[in-house]
Amino acid sequence: MRQEIVLITGANGMIARVLGEKLVQEGYSVRFLTRCKRSDHEYEWDIAGKRIDAEAFEEVSHIVHLAGAGIADKPWTDQYKHTIRSSRVDSARLILDALKKYDIRIKSFISASAVGFYGTVTSESVFSEDDKKGARDFLSEVCEDWEQAAQAFSVQGVSDRTVVLRIGVVLSAQGGALAKMIRPVKNYLGASLGNEKQYMPWIHVDDLCGIILHILRHSSMQGVYNAVSPEHVNNGSFNRALARVLGRPLWLPPVPRCLINMLFGQRASILLEGSRVSSEKMIRSGYLFQYETLEKALQNLLRKSRI
Repeated sequence: MRQEIVLITGANGMIARVLGEKLVQEGYSVRFLTRCKRSDHEYEWDIAGKRIDAEAFEEVSHIVHLAGAGIADKPWTDQYKHTIRSSRVDSARLILDALKKYDIRIKSFISASAVGFYGTVTSESVFSEDDKKGARDFLSEVCEDWEQAAQAFSVQGVSDRTVVLRIGVVLSAQGGALAKMIRPVKNYLGASLGNEKQYMPWIHVDDLCGIILHILRHSSMQGVYNAVSPEHVNNGSFNRALARVLGRPLWLPPVPRCLINMLFGQRASILLEGSRVSSEKMIRSGYLFQYETLEKALQNLLRKSRI
């Protein structure tokens, strides 16, 4: 039987590389779309220039769209906001246009989105996939456009199905959010943020990749799924768990909201706000989480971490 080919965008991201390795282990053939080709498995594209290497799509069965500029990497200037949106939305549209141009139909288009869809708010709600988009803040607007761009693959008959994953904070030993959280705690300077009550929907990178594999294997899955751990933790409990696993005291008082707002501007909302997000739909699909609790996830990641 011919190996199914999976094309992954966001080649330089930590999720794409971990996913690629796991897909190869499971018998898939993997290709990457990247801005700068470095190997035979990579193909170039230029989102701004609307160019893409047609060879990337030859005999492709599935596309996993993970491309997107880092939400917290830079201040949210108007220019960087455009980059955040374009790297997600325009990139999906570029792929769609290419598939239509070359008359290619794929089995599945799996797209990242984010729990930011529900809005950067702290509430008593536990958001499920049936809940409406959050208030008109920047991230919820980006997520809405992102998801609409993904759903167009099915609507326009280019893909047999579309699956959108609303992803929480991805924890990985390769860097990302966890690296930023570890350093101050390791240096005995760790502190929670604001009133510590904002929830942090999270997921171990192995579970996120496991979910994508689960979707590839189950063709009946389509539509929107939350990709978050079953355990709900707020900022205070997250930092205390991290301190316990690191064997460090967490003795500083929480960083005041006013200081975070001053330092991070509009980006402060992603640090200071957050609600619980349900993983029940994913569990009902038959996926079994490897890391259901934060403590177990942190113990695993910090054993192999270089951060």
